[in-house]
Amino acid sequence: MENSNKEMKLKYDKTVWKEMFIYFKSFKKDFLILCAFMISLAAVDISFPLLTQYAIDTFVVPRNLEGLWVVAVAYAVLTVALSLIVFLFIKHAGKIEMGLLYQMRKDAFEKLQKLSFSYYDKNAIGWMIARTTSDASKISETVAWGLVDMVWGFAMMIGISVVMLIVNWRLALVTLVTVPLLAVISVFFEKKMLVSYRNVRKINSKITGLFNDGIVGAKTTKTLVREELNREEFGEVILDMKRNSVRAGTISAGYLPMALFISAIGTVLTLYFGSVFIMGELITYGTLMLFITYARQFFDPVLELARIYTEMISAQAAAERVMSLINEKEDITEDSEVLALYGNHYDQKVENWEPIHGDVEFKNVDFYYKEGEYILQDFNLKVSAGQTIALVGETGSGKSTIVNLACRFYEPTGGQILIDGKDYKERSQNWLHANIGYVLQSPHLFSGSIKENIRYGKLDATDEEIIEAAKTVNAHDFIIKLEKGYETEVGEGGGMLSTGEKQLISFARAIISRPSLFFLDEATSSIDTETEAKIQYAIDTVLENRTSFIIAHRLSTIRNADVILVIEKGKVIEQGDHHTLMALKGHYYDLYANQFIEEGERDLLNQHDKIKKTSRDEDLLSA
Repeated sequence: MENSNKEMKLKYDKTVWKEMFIYFKSFKKDFLILCAFMISLAAVDISFPLLTQYAIDTFVVPRNLEGLWVVAVAYAVLTVALSLIVFLFIKHAGKIEMGLLYQMRKDAFEKLQKLSFSYYDKNAIGWMIARTTSDASKISETVAWGLVDMVWGFAMMIGISVVMLIVNWRLALVTLVTVPLLAVISVFFEKKMLVSYRNVRKINSKITGLFNDGIVGAKTTKTLVREELNREEFGEVILDMKRNSVRAGTISAGYLPMALFISAIGTVLTLYFGSVFIMGELITYGTLMLFITYARQFFDPVLELARIYTEMISAQAAAERVMSLINEKEDITEDSEVLALYGNHYDQKVENWEPIHGDVEFKNVDFYYKEGEYILQDFNLKVSAGQTIALVGETGSGKSTIVNLACRFYEPTGGQILIDGKDYKERSQNWLHANIGYVLQSPHLFSGSIKENIRYGKLDATDEEIIEAAKTVNAHDFIIKLEKGYETEVGEGGGMLSTGEKQLISFARAIISRPSLFFLDEATSSIDTETEAKIQYAIDTVLENRTSFIIAHRLSTIRNADVILVIEKGKVIEQGDHHTLMALKGHYYDLYANQFIEEGERDLLNQHDKIKKTSRDEDLLSA
């Protein structure tokens, strides 16, 4: 995919993390409290070796145990303080992790609500799901707990360095001599780890997408007997995931032992030169023990920072992906004057929304998905309020594009679309969308009851309004025959209902808000003749005195349309009502005649099958 390919070309960009930390500024207070806890923890950890040095030089070497209880009490106090700090930092780190995850997912979901159809055309579902689930979790976990270890690590290293330099600067320099070498090794591994983890995150999106396709398309898989092919395809992807994950893990595993080896060199140097200094009576036994302990403690946070570094490299890929979604540019935007007057997606100023009369006009409209490949070019259409416009034509002729432009799901790349004589860009998207009813060829129902799905079109609708909408579209009779009536669960995507039943419910959902503009996108193409008759009755009832656009597959459903447009390659090649176009005996006439013959043949075959079935039943009864 386009976005995925761009992602793989990115270099390691530290500005992504700057964006992330600016983005997480609402947690500034919690971050500061957490940092204070970690610095306190580092101070306590640094204090223990100092107590040990004091005990060795004051009590152990002189063989005098008087007063040693004071050291024991100090150890006990520090241990209690250590336990309390650990409890508090875990509590705050967990709060930050969940807070970041909540905020990222909330903002990503809100962005998905704002993005136009074009974004969903270009990006697969798995690509989007991966960003809001695994990628967001990776970032929140790394930032929250990585910050904990990072602050503690730097506080430990700085504190230990200061104490060692104060106690004996020569031995301190010996201990710290390997740090520059570790920095060089870190830079070397940086690029290799980043590329590997980007590959892993990219393949993870593919896996999410395949799971989604496998679940959503389970029926298609069964009917096409694709189980073995799907298994092989999925096996190749997860094998690729395994290879890239092993490669990334191998690089990461190579980095950590290298850092461990360098830290061991530092400890050995401290032990050797510390022993030499003792021979020369330059330091005490307690001081040597202090430096050996600090040498180990100093490189513990170094190793921890090395681990965090590899995790940050892994999270870098996730951060790029999540931020690419959150920062995605919206194709359809409002100018400041429109926002001030009409409000935005989440702060709608409904009191300023004008009623829609219903006049719609396309003025010299151009539209393309890819520049130069026009779907519509210099398209003109004028629709008076209350008219029903039917769009007829082959697949890809531009019918759905005209409807999507009228709904402002897309915007024209040239020309204007006027609603009641005013360019619809001068009003808000929400104003227009709140005044339209839209019924799709393949309706989508949400998990929940029939009542909840109808109410989705008007959240404050009463039960009486829901029933009235269902009666209007002839859905009430089949609903009340169900065991739980309007409380019947529809299942995921409406899977518990037939296609015709789903279509009737989606129709009721579309009309319950009494929209001024109505759009039907081949709403009767996937249903049986009986349900089609019900929907046709609903169409005639609902569309009365409403401006409406109907994309028609079955031409019998549009005979009453005021104007029928025959579209071919984005151009209107015929225009008129049903009788006018039939009299022309042109393209529409041919389409209608062919479909009439096909439907007649289909009806005859159905009738023949019924006769055969009745005959078989009679033979069985006779036997």
